[in-house]
Amino acid sequence: MDARFTLAGARFRAHAAGALIALVISVAGCGTGAAPSSTAASPLTTSPAATAAPSAAESASTAPSATAAFPVTLTDDEGTEVTIPAEPERIVSLTPATTEILFEIGAGDRVVATTDFDDYPPEAVELPDVASFTAVDVEKIVGLEADLVIAGGNNFNDPAAIDQLRSLDIPVIVTYAPDVETVFADMELIGTAVGRPAEAAELTTALEEGFAEVADATEDLDHPRVFYELDATQDIFTAADDSFIEEMIEIAGGGPITTGSTTDFSIPLERLVTEDPEIILLGDAAYGVTPEAVAQRPGWSGMTAVKENAIRPVDDIVITRPGPRLLEGLRQLAEAIHPDLDLPED
Repeated sequence: MDARFTLAGARFRAHAAGALIALVISVAGCGTGAAPSSTAASPLTTSPAATAAPSAAESASTAPSATAAFPVTLTDDEGTEVTIPAEPERIVSLTPATTEILFEIGAGDRVVATTDFDDYPPEAVELPDVASFTAVDVEKIVGLEADLVIAGGNNFNDPAAIDQLRSLDIPVIVTYAPDVETVFADMELIGTAVGRPAEAAELTTALEEGFAEVADATEDLDHPRVFYELDATQDIFTAADDSFIEEMIEIAGGGPITTGSTTDFSIPLERLVTEDPEIILLGDAAYGVTPEAVAQRPGWSGMTAVKENAIRPVDDIVITRPGPRLLEGLRQLAEAIHPDLDLPED
């Protein structure tokens, strides 16, 4: 297996979100059409807190085990030690990715509330909403008698609300990861927090193996220049340098066109024209953007992708939401970049 995707003792950190996930990943996996801000903190680039945070395995106060053990003390991705006294029975999830992870590892029946932008799995959609892109309803969470809250870091959820919940003795785990391998740690950290470490390890192992298969399948192929469109309603938004999206495109066999900045997800049209994408992938296709509309944009007609009709819609949610369906997203990316690619059966 490719060494990039081995757990190696669960050395990874965690990935949930940041301020721009509400915007970039609103187009990138949270199910809204809001345009991203080029100045907001990015969920896809490394923050000092996320870089310094220990791995899920290193964070536990007890030795790693395939069975649940409580009480357990974990260090979350902001460096906060959180003690969970007993296996949580009333869990609140404040990010769509966390919700999907909880249901995938068998803890969905203990989730009592999510956000108003959770859209998967169907069982989660019917749960009470306690958060939006702009606010967390602390009073409602308290009223639900939550014994664990899992929040998104880098300002995805209001830090003041997280502090308030902790002041009320409700354990809050904050997750944030900037890259693919740390997404897998996010799953392991959550698994440990809710008493499902074995199920989480099984999930991450399967995903890592799938990622390695795609990487192997694309390694020796030509890597065409790929522009991934997050949004172009006003400014043009795409992958920043060293970002999660850039990494996904590289694994999928593309040469990602990035913004030239690690913190800015907007790219000037002049830079995009100079980079001359050979393939344009429409992450904003779900919001009505079509290849025909892209081809008609002023200044775009000279790009190779436009001239060769290589403009392809993709499902942005599965590609950029750091949850159990991420392998599905990677495979879709690879097949969009290399339509003749014969991937192993999923």
